[in-house]
Formats: sequence, structure tokens, C-alpha cells
Amino acid sequence: MRNLFILSFLLLSFFGNSQETLQELLKTHNKESIPYISVKELAMPKTDAILLDARELKEYNVSHIPNSTYVGYDDFDLDTVVKTLPDTTSTIVVYCSVGIRSEDIAEQLKKKGYTNVYNLFGGIFEWKNNNFPVYNSEEKETEQVHAYSKDWGKWLLKGIKIYE
Repeated sequence: MRNLFILSFLLLSFFGNSQETLQELLKTHNKESIPYISVKELAMPKTDAILLDARELKEYNVSHIPNSTYVGYDDFDLDTVVKTLPDTTSTIVVYCSVGIRSEDIAEQLKKKGYTNVYNLFGGIFEWKNNNFPVYNSEEKETEQVHAYSKDWGKWLLKGIKIYE
């Protein structure tokens, strides 16, 4: 899983990012095996979901969506995560920077029997692009968003991009 992501990243870096839209980018990298939920749907008051952040800890500490739980990507431990989830019918939304790593994590949850799992379309970048708040490691609202890399950061249109 990690090697596939690294290979995709290297190919993208070498050949450039020719996708013109976020939808095209996600179609290129994802199998679309997990249904998407939009940031606007997620932000609706009646959407009661467990939010899982599938980025690395340094990304999460810079900024994360309120009330989300860090689960990581490289060190994701399915058995540890499922112990924290109420039941297999709970609504779970997994997100990352744009929605690629989160699909991998969501697929693992689906294989484990979770039936109500969604991938946040556009990830935290789309969340911030739509003016929804993000919080830092001290749970204070911030304008900073970890942009992962210069190539991926082009999809973050609002906020202050952080790369370290």
C-alpha cells in the first residue's frame, strides 16, 4: 500500500500533474471503491459521523478537521482503530490531504465489515478551500494547513501552506 502511494507520487513528480480538476486527479489515483462525501455534506449539522484522519502525525499536528481522530497512513493499525469504533454500522468518514490515502484506509475498514464508510472528496484541502475551520495540535483554530508537497499543495487554494 505504502509502496504504491510512493510510486504514484514519484511518477506524478516526474511527469508533472496534468490533471485539470480535483475530480480528474482522484479518478487517476483511486479505484472509487469507497463512496465520496462532499465537505458540504459532512459539514451539515445532521451529519453525525466519526472522522478519521489518514495523514501522518506531523500533518495532523499542523491542522486537522475538528473532532477528527488521527489514525495515520504509514503506521495505520486496523486492529487498534476498530477497538475505538462503536459498531460496524457507524457512519465513518476518512480523510487525508485530497482523498487518495484515505481511500486505502477506508477500504481496510470496509473489508473488516464496516458498512457505512465514506471518503471525504478533496480531503482537508477541500475542507479549507470551502472556508471550514481547521485546528492545530493545541486545538486552536489555525490558517495553516500541511500541504504535503509542492506538487500536491497546488490543490490547497486557501490558508497558509506548511510543508515541514
